Amino acid sequence: MRFAEILTVPLYISVLKVFLLALIAFVLAMAWTPLLTNFLYRHGVKAKIKQKSVDGKDAPIFYNLHKDKSGTPLMGGLLVWVTALFLALLFKLLHTLFGGFFEVLDFLRRSQTWLPIFALVATGILGVVDDYKTTRGLGTNKGGGIRFIYRFWWLAVIAFAGGLWFYYKLGFESIHIPGLGDFKIGVWYILFFVITILATAVSSNETDGLDGLNGGVLLPAFSAYAVIAFVEGKVDLAAFCAVISGGLLAFLWFNVHPARFFMGDTGAISLGTSLGVVALLTNSALILPIVCFIYVLESSSVVIQLTSKKLRGKKVFLSAPFHHHLQALGWPETKVTMRFWILSGVFGVVGLIVGIFGMGK
Repeated sequence: MRFAEILTVPLYISVLKVFLLALIAFVLAMAWTPLLTNFLYRHGVKAKIKQKSVDGKDAPIFYNLHKDKSGTPLMGGLLVWVTALFLALLFKLLHTLFGGFFEVLDFLRRSQTWLPIFALVATGILGVVDDYKTTRGLGTNKGGGIRFIYRFWWLAVIAFAGGLWFYYKLGFESIHIPGLGDFKIGVWYILFFVITILATAVSSNETDGLDGLNGGVLLPAFSAYAVIAFVEGKVDLAAFCAVISGGLLAFLWFNVHPARFFMGDTGAISLGTSLGVVALLTNSALILPIVCFIYVLESSSVVIQLTSKKLRGKKVFLSAPFHHHLQALGWPETKVTMRFWILSGVFGVVGLIVGIFGMGK
């Protein structure tokens, strides 16, 4: 295990940094939530429940299950990533001006957190544009918003740029298989990077369908990677994950059923992308399917559904993603959400165990 960076400062200072920043992020996000909520309601940034599925066909089951949610504000994800960006810039400024204790709270480091913060903001802005177009009935998608294929290609471009940076600038060219070690794949690492980012971002977007669901999946995932980053000696990256976790905890306070606002693409896409970047920075992307087992379940159900409808003309699930299928079977929304939270917590711990004990030297 790589403890070199941790040993440069007392261990308790590193632990304090991570937990204190998580607490500050939670308190700050809770404090400015009323401002965000009032802004979203005042400007009519409200969700419209779509009546068409991704393949353009009618989705009456989905619409009937969620039509009562129409009018709930979108863009709640701003609460998380704006809080993280603000704290990163604030403590960097305070550290520069005053030094001292603010050095402990400064987690903006080129080697560890520039890339995940850039991914968070860049894809967050893409999500803001999509959410705004959705609420205004604008864009290339019927009913408003950017069509999935266009969002996918924008994400692919961002991911490709990130892959080039990781390979040529940071020297990443190997993937780590827990328990077996590092395997060099050379330039193919760029493709691996792109696939990881796209899979995580799209899966996060698909899972954001019930009150509190995606936030409850992302919280244990970022918490698990905070521990992994800390063990690897990447204390600032661990602090970044802790800040996101603190923001997510505040978000969930207001997003549980009945939600005051939805995460929207600005949160789902940005947080999914940033999680993927964190996994790649810690060279532990292969445990993502364990940590985010719910994402695997949700995305697989969508792929199976679309493939079956295309080849057989029949549906496998009453509605996809899988959480909508469970709703259609009669499960209450809160039961689906809380059971998915439990699974996310369990698989987060399993992924953490595999990640740490599979690090090797």
